[in-house]
Amino acid sequence: MNSQIKKGLGRGLSSLIGETKIESKTNKLSLSDIIPNKFQPRKNFDEENLNDLVNSIKERGVIQPIIVRKSKIENTKYEIIAGERRWLAARKAGLHNIPVIITDVDDLKSLEFAIVENEFGDIGIDENILVETSEEEIIEVVNGCLCCNVRGDLTELLYDMYDRIKDFDGLIIETTGLADPAPVAQTFFVDDKISERYELDGIITVVDAKNIIQHVEEEKPEGIENESVEQIAFADKILLNKTDLVEEEELLNVEKQVKIINGFAPIFRTEHGVIDPKELINIGSFDLKRTLEMDPEFLDTDAEHEHDQRVTSISSKFEGSLNINKLNKWIAKIIDEKAVDFFRYKGILSVKGMDNKFVFQGVHMLFGGSYSNDLMWEKDEKRECTFVFIGRDLDHEALEAGFMECKAEELRFKEGDMIYANIGEFTKGKILKCWDEGNPYRVEIQDEEKKNVWVPIDDDEYVRETI
Repeated sequence: MNSQIKKGLGRGLSSLIGETKIESKTNKLSLSDIIPNKFQPRKNFDEENLNDLVNSIKERGVIQPIIVRKSKIENTKYEIIAGERRWLAARKAGLHNIPVIITDVDDLKSLEFAIVENEFGDIGIDENILVETSEEEIIEVVNGCLCCNVRGDLTELLYDMYDRIKDFDGLIIETTGLADPAPVAQTFFVDDKISERYELDGIITVVDAKNIIQHVEEEKPEGIENESVEQIAFADKILLNKTDLVEEEELLNVEKQVKIINGFAPIFRTEHGVIDPKELINIGSFDLKRTLEMDPEFLDTDAEHEHDQRVTSISSKFEGSLNINKLNKWIAKIIDEKAVDFFRYKGILSVKGMDNKFVFQGVHMLFGGSYSNDLMWEKDEKRECTFVFIGRDLDHEALEAGFMECKAEELRFKEGDMIYANIGEFTKGKILKCWDEGNPYRVEIQDEEKKNVWVPIDDDEYVRETI
């Protein structure tokens, strides 16, 4: 399986471990009163991207405030916590003032990280989730698993980053949910150059409290490792996430099962992955001696790791927009039939009639999405829909065909047409707008109330022509 490495601006540490709440109001400061933060040592920015931001600021101004704190060195100055690129662009654009949020934040939270994300499929979704506030660099390794068939890419990537260490303070590696963490961790010990430059701080495992039991209890084919068990076993710290979806009795049972697998790692209950970064960064938790006691073959580079071949991914993409109601109806149908086999599914979607990008994600029975306030379709940007399924015994052809059926339909009616709309029974209405809020039609019912209804799909089940 071939791998591909993609680079771009990243989402930042907060998107992986939960947002850090900043309670302060927006102010304006003179650009001359703001200085770079010594803990954000990046000196070089892509000139083309920076110029694009300069042009945007000249046109619209600085929309998103930068985050600053009072300088500990120069009392009259403010240090940048997040937003150095916007600060530089504002200077180049000739601005004198910039909106800021002034806050108190410690040095840890001001650190800058490079992030390596590993996607099992051949299309990366997360790389497209870019927000203006991101200052971290994201490097995405796709079409394979870091623990085995693209492990060489990780080693090569770490080599290439030697000369760029000045651009970041730490490195976060986010593997696929199917990875065995042991071979990834091994990379930092068996290569002399890497071990000299990098120190493995700790292995953090996020456990889905709602679904973990079925995965750790799953019987795998002979010779196949249970990745869920391996990930828990090698964890230095465990985040028990989605605790808001599980009753206390079930949570206690999950914690009991996790402790049976790994009795050393502390467990943190979380909702939406929110946790103080201090619990995860600079923890010095990885213990090679304990690891070797648990797995004497940990440093054996010839040891084999074999994935469950029943688990695959399918990636699908098409140009244009979709009908979000068709997607929801299709997803609900296939999940109802085979939810246990759908481990993860996600997408970045263009919804007909909407300018915001739609971020969709699901795990087993739980799925949903929302329009992003940070991700907009630009006027000259090619609209497309990208979706990824990861699961067991997937019918690739059926999933591909089903996704394609979600394309936005050619409408049969136009504004001003009289139709019959199904509001429990078919009732006469007038089409006020086509593709309104992601729906094919907004209809005014022709009765005394003149109420508006929205038609989700343009077919005879929902709307019919008048006779």
